[in-house]
Amino acid sequence: MLEIRLNSLSPSEGSKFSRRRVGRGIGSGFGKTAGRGHKGQKSRAGGFHKVGFEGGQMPLQRRLPKRGFRQMGKHLYGEVRLFSLESLPTEEIDLQVLKLAGLVKDEVKFVKIIKTGTVSRKFILKGLSVSSGARMALEKLGGSIL
Repeated sequence: MLEIRLNSLSPSEGSKFSRRRVGRGIGSGFGKTAGRGHKGQKSRAGGFHKVGFEGGQMPLQRRLPKRGFRQMGKHLYGEVRLFSLESLPTEEIDLQVLKLAGLVKDEVKFVKIIKTGTVSRKFILKGLSVSSGARMALEKLGGSIL
């Protein structure tokens, strides 16, 4: 049986490589120019340029046209499904009632009721926009939209 001791442990053959020592003579293969080639910015100490720099030419990210935008009022709009109104205790529903029930976030300013699911009682909606399908379903039960 093979006995393993700490003093006999060693890495697998070929798994470790010694550091490349550049600029140490012609016999090393990396002497004289130390693998940097001849002349130019990259061959010199401190030869650095920022990412995207193209030697003074207008960089690609500035040549291409700007596209798209971020909608400023995206968080102002919300939607509520018709069947979730069923859980509310009151018949008169407005934006404040929906916020208190937690159906829309506090920063929402405009809400639309969309037809998803069914309702079994009438509601009076105040100051809310309603999809055509939801409007038909509410008016069928005797509800109204103000």
